[in-house]
Amino acid sequence: MSSKAPVDALGSSSIKDVLDGARMKHSTQEVLPKENVMHGSLHHQENDSQSSSEKDAIYTPHPTFRQALRFWLKLGFISFGGPTGQIAIMQQELVERRKWVSTERFLNALNYCMLLPGPEAQQLAIYIGWLLHKIPGGVMAGAFFVIPSMFVLFALSYIYVAYGEVSWVASIFSGLKPAVMAIVAAAVIKIGKKALKNRVMIAIAALSFVAIFFFKIPFPVIVIGAGVVGFAGNLLWPDPFDVVKAKGDGHTETGVVQICEDPLLCHINPSARRDMVIVIVFMLLWAAPMAILYALSSVPVFFTEGLFFTKAAFLTFGGAYAVLAYIAQAGVEQYAWLTGSQMMDGLGLAETTPGPLIMVVQFIGFMAGWNYPGALSPLGGAILGSLVATYFTFLPCFLFIFLGAPYIEKLRGNKKLSAALSSITAAVVGVVLNLAAWFGTHVLFPEGATLNIFGAAVGLASFVAIQFFGLSIVIVILAAGAVGLMRGLVIP
Repeated sequence: MSSKAPVDALGSSSIKDVLDGARMKHSTQEVLPKENVMHGSLHHQENDSQSSSEKDAIYTPHPTFRQALRFWLKLGFISFGGPTGQIAIMQQELVERRKWVSTERFLNALNYCMLLPGPEAQQLAIYIGWLLHKIPGGVMAGAFFVIPSMFVLFALSYIYVAYGEVSWVASIFSGLKPAVMAIVAAAVIKIGKKALKNRVMIAIAALSFVAIFFFKIPFPVIVIGAGVVGFAGNLLWPDPFDVVKAKGDGHTETGVVQICEDPLLCHINPSARRDMVIVIVFMLLWAAPMAILYALSSVPVFFTEGLFFTKAAFLTFGGAYAVLAYIAQAGVEQYAWLTGSQMMDGLGLAETTPGPLIMVVQFIGFMAGWNYPGALSPLGGAILGSLVATYFTFLPCFLFIFLGAPYIEKLRGNKKLSAALSSITAAVVGVVLNLAAWFGTHVLFPEGATLNIFGAAVGLASFVAIQFFGLSIVIVILAAGAVGLMRGLVIP
């Protein structure tokens, strides 16, 4: 999982145009006036003002801010499995179950987030939160994506430095990992069914998987190549390449929450004035804490942390594991905030908690503050170090989304890009499959060992529960964690 990948800007036409094209044959169907549409159900009603070629529309009620708050808080506690698992959970919950965002829009957002430095899963949460409830929604989604894991990891870090190993956490995670593997597999199947509409798209996805899995070709090369193939293919053989239809005037994404129902009040349109305000606010949110750290810290470690993690947030492309290699080397060798063995233990703790894997930066900050507290107590230094590392790592994510997302949304209407985006979407399915294969290999064959029979059994049971019985992800995760804990108690 060493690379990010763009995952599609499908969102140009209605979901029915893309996912249920067969209904287009029924030209006698008519669209209901918006005020007569019942949320969540399909109603047929004659409307003389509509043409007979239009289709019935299904709308899902727009979630309230409080409903979204409850979801993002829950997600913060169940988002195990690193970016692959977290993206799969959001796809299952937001697209399939709640229908708060369409498949097209979800993949369009993920496409952008995977091109950015930093944690793509948290950036995706910010993006969707912003789509639903403007900037306050994005702030809420991004914050609650990391806050639960921040408290959990801090508690585990303190137990680690005070008492040593935390073996029971490893036992729980032995059950969680296979469950997350099953969630990822189910998500790959669903995304593939919706994105790979013909043999050409299937071939592009297969070539993409082979390129990154076997030949380790960097993902930007795969994306650029897929885009070029799609653009050229549209000129020579347009039909199989224009799977992603560009949105036209008057089209809506049916079956999901309607974003910007009132065009006059739409918040997703780009604005130079708005961009300037966002940049100024970001600079203030960055400079003010840095000034306080510089003025009040008796030891420069906390100010150094702020500078280092800001630089890492802006410069580390390539996914969570690429970032980890950079910060681990600097934390151990350059700054000596912790030892190599402590870094490995911290990575293990971060993997056993919900939230992005990059939360290991909090452990590094914790250890830096614990070992170099200055005038503070070791615990006080650890608290401050944890907060500094977390804040300056995730702050730029909000800047990237609030600045760039409106322009990404605007590109959804560019008809000339639809064929290239179709090919990129297919290529990304192959890249996501590579991430799933990577995760599954590490779960089923840990560190090159023989088959993990316990993991395979839990993974298979979880997959069947999700894919065939529609069991809630929360129930599956809780049950798998409980099974892992019980196994750890019985077989130390």
